[in-house]
Amino acid sequence: MSTLAVLQAAADLVSAFARNDRAAYFGAFTEDASFVFYTLPQPLLSRDAYQALWDSWRRGEGFEVLSCTSSNAIVSLQGDVAIFMHDVATELRMNGEHVFSQERETIVFTRQGSDAQQKQGLWLACHEHLSAMPEGLPPP
Repeated sequence: MSTLAVLQAAADLVSAFARNDRAAYFGAFTEDASFVFYTLPQPLLSRDAYQALWDSWRRGEGFEVLSCTSSNAIVSLQGDVAIFMHDVATELRMNGEHVFSQERETIVFTRQGSDAQQKQGLWLACHEHLSAMPEGLPPP
């Protein structure tokens, strides 16, 4: 049951990103979530920091997500923490140009409001780590 809940939380997060739903996307993260993107010189240490960067991209570079597809999902449950790994294909618009990327991503989820007896609770992302896909691998 928990694995399915994590997969659903991840699917909801990716779907919100794919449709540029800022509120739903950032609502899928805890306030103290951290983000490591290989395209940035340093980690972002809060959801607010990422939101501010996202907003600056939109204003300054016309950032818009055009599509985002997840594949090869793996979930590892560790009590009230779940590690979600997947391959992600994303198409963006930045500075008027289409940018396509193939990346690998790990998202760590933590169960909020957990009921230990029923193994229920809301899964929110508390860490995201995006990596470039190794060269020479076929698309997912």
